[in-house]
Amino acid sequence: MFESSSPGELLAVVEDVHRQESVLMARKLAAVAQLLGQRIEEELAIEVDAKSLITGFARTTAEVSAAMNMTPAGARRVVAHAEALDCRLPRIAALLAAGRADWATVELVIARTELVDDEKCARVDATLAEKVDGWRCWSRQRIIDAVDAEVKTIDADAVKERRVVAFDERGIRVTADADGTARIHGRVSASTGARLDKTLSEMATAVCRRDPRTLKQRRADAFDALLDRKTLACTCDDPACPNRGEQAPAGKTAVINVIATSDTVAGKSDQPGYLTGFGVIDAEQVRELARDAIRRLVEQPQVSDSEAFRYRPSAALDRWIRCRDLTCRFPGCTVPAERCDVDHTEPFNHADPASGGLTVPWNLACYCRQHHRLKTFHSGPGGWRDEQLDDGTIVWTSPTGRVYHTTPGGTEVFPTMRARRPEDRKRIAAARKRLRERRPVNEYHRHRNHAAASEIHGRQFRNRFRRTRVLFHGSITDRPSTSPFCGWVNDPVEPEELPPDWRPPPLTASDPDEPPPF
Repeated sequence: MFESSSPGELLAVVEDVHRQESVLMARKLAAVAQLLGQRIEEELAIEVDAKSLITGFARTTAEVSAAMNMTPAGARRVVAHAEALDCRLPRIAALLAAGRADWATVELVIARTELVDDEKCARVDATLAEKVDGWRCWSRQRIIDAVDAEVKTIDADAVKERRVVAFDERGIRVTADADGTARIHGRVSASTGARLDKTLSEMATAVCRRDPRTLKQRRADAFDALLDRKTLACTCDDPACPNRGEQAPAGKTAVINVIATSDTVAGKSDQPGYLTGFGVIDAEQVRELARDAIRRLVEQPQVSDSEAFRYRPSAALDRWIRCRDLTCRFPGCTVPAERCDVDHTEPFNHADPASGGLTVPWNLACYCRQHHRLKTFHSGPGGWRDEQLDDGTIVWTSPTGRVYHTTPGGTEVFPTMRARRPEDRKRIAAARKRLRERRPVNEYHRHRNHAAASEIHGRQFRNRFRRTRVLFHGSITDRPSTSPFCGWVNDPVEPEELPPDWRPPPLTASDPDEPPPF
């Protein structure tokens, strides 16, 4: 069917069908919503005992279930989605009908706004509708974070209610599975989940590299070791491996990172925070976690020239980039920034750092190892290309020429983390350029001043030696010195001020292969 189509043409078909799917989904849900409205009107017109009344929602669910050959639970979900778009989120529904938002994004918006007060839902609908167009390259977690941040800002009560309901529904359930395995289903608090995830990862990576198990298998075995309060034993073939035997835990504490404003921590603001690896959390939970936590200031650091010309970023700069990006910056990727590499957008020039990409905030971004390798080894013509703009946006160009934009995840939750203004960056870049241009001149002036001081010192030393010799031995013309070690003593006294046109000896670069003089 597509044998003669180019990759670009095939991707165009994929994009067009994806948009049509959104339009068709909007048509289907709009029809379900109209059917629901008619059934509710019929319900209100019937004067019967409420105990024997089949609601309009139940009738619509049954009809949709039969028409679509789906379970009642699935039909109830479809009808609920249709009602939410029709009554609570009409602007989002219009975007879906126009193909400007896909169903996966709209479904997330419906789910994350279900407890918002009806009067405030219109504001949430209007605000999110303005932003949906910019979410085309966003991952599922980025969209969840953006919606949660907006809901927490407009209707904090809904956030608290949802948190209370979710916390009341916490629990762990273990069910038997096939082939002697079991499945664990559970809901715990975000902080507990973060600690568990971090602990399992640390235990799984503590074994040696020769361990034959995959990371997924090691995490499962680490859960078993955690129940026995032991470390994870290595299964390599090396009898001398120090991790082969199970040991008592080393007393390490799993570390979780929370990003929040100082006003939120101090109780002066209810702006939400962010639990890295999990998402947005409300201000009350931030303060609970911050009560006994170690706090570090996170702000865009000032980078000196020596740091900008160094390949590895400083600890402060590394922390800032990870907090700014939150996840890998490749379109749709959700790998947390903690597990990503901080990479230069414009490659660093190891031979001449001044001419390559600098180690500065606006030239660094987080990439997971897979996309880091893709950017490095599949770049240039026919590969992936990236460009970082002044505001931190990264413009990706695919091998077929399609362009995708990704923005830093932290700036959506914390607007103050946005990059410096373009005029500030231009001013800094101009200053750096002037410094680079002045560096050879300054180096020559340092060499000339040092050589001039040495020359004057040598002349003063020789003149004192001549005067002392005359004092003890008389005039040089009557009794010239015959010493082979200082024949210059017979020369006339040298001027101790250098003429304006004096030039130092040439500045020679040291040979790196030359052994040191000691």
